Amino acid sequence: MSDPGPLDGIRVLDFTSVVMGPMATQILGDLGAEVITIEAAKGETNRVMGEGPHPQLSGVSLNLLRNKRNVSIDLKAPEGRAAVLAIAATCDVFVTNLRPAPLARLRLTYDDVRAVREDVVFCRAAGFPSDSSGADDPAYDDIVQTASGIADVVRRASADGEPALFPTILADKVSGLTLTYAILAALFERSRSGMGQVVEVPMVDAVSAFLLVEHGAGAVARPPQAAAGYGRILTPHRRPQRSADGWIQVFPYTQAHYDALFAAAGRDDLVGDDRLATTRARAANSELLYNVLASIIAGRTTGEWLELCRLHAIPAAAMADLDELVEALPDADHPVAGRYKSVPPPARFSRSPSTVRRPAPLVGEHNREVLREVGLDDDAIDALEAAGVLRKRD
Repeated sequence: MSDPGPLDGIRVLDFTSVVMGPMATQILGDLGAEVITIEAAKGETNRVMGEGPHPQLSGVSLNLLRNKRNVSIDLKAPEGRAAVLAIAATCDVFVTNLRPAPLARLRLTYDDVRAVREDVVFCRAAGFPSDSSGADDPAYDDIVQTASGIADVVRRASADGEPALFPTILADKVSGLTLTYAILAALFERSRSGMGQVVEVPMVDAVSAFLLVEHGAGAVARPPQAAAGYGRILTPHRRPQRSADGWIQVFPYTQAHYDALFAAAGRDDLVGDDRLATTRARAANSELLYNVLASIIAGRTTGEWLELCRLHAIPAAAMADLDELVEALPDADHPVAGRYKSVPPPARFSRSPSTVRRPAPLVGEHNREVLREVGLDDDAIDALEAAGVLRKRD
């Protein structure tokens, strides 16, 4: 039996789909929480996101759905709703990404859940704020990247001036992390007050806040001191540099770093240059510096530059390859899908470690187990199966 994680004893009802919510509940599960997911009989979107070893388990879902038990239930049936509320009554957290209108139709609003669990932390992941005109608008990563300013930042930084999206589901994952810390904060507050509350995490707000840490820049002052956007980053030249045998990112952070690189490359004309004297000066001359660095780095191998950078404590890293990153992951065995690569929990604790205790479940795998826990007997569960309210495990 593995050591309990820091959230051991916390029980979460996961009523989310796609990536944002499931990522947040995966993290909570890795941290020791007991997570029960409610899933439609047709299965969840992330189960078919890309290839996978089983019809219900893509490479995405093998890691995203771990540390969870799964109940597949028809929420539109009165008996199904009653069963979900019976589970909710045992849970500290109810997390959903349903929009206000569908939640109201299902009668699974905060007031409905609070009626069975008064101190529940009811967390709603949303595309747009509930008090905005877009409260009931659908929102996916592409939509939120565009609406939150990400596409515009890429436009400002691109050589052709065209907007584009980051080639990762950035909005989903940033919002998932925000959702996680919001739930943790509400649980901590409840430990002091004894009271539950509603927590709302609109994706567009989470991603805009993430983006504007640096890109608010001089525009946040009143009156504005400059246009929005952090200049050093808004250049197409900010990228890994091509070395003589591959790719590397060398990031000199001080004038001493630049002087060491210039001296090693025989560019004594740039050693001690006033344009490198301060952080502000280096930012103002970033395009020049990126171009000079690119021409210098091309003259030696990645290994040679890494050795020199270690000698002078200059930040540097060889470019990682996605396939190599996956190959380096530890192997795990799924009881149905077989061998796969497990993405380890990134947070490390000295006494209460994050762990992978359960493999990703199939749809409805834990119907009977969970419903027995909340008081339904086998006859009642059989009746729900016979009525089609519960999906029988394939």
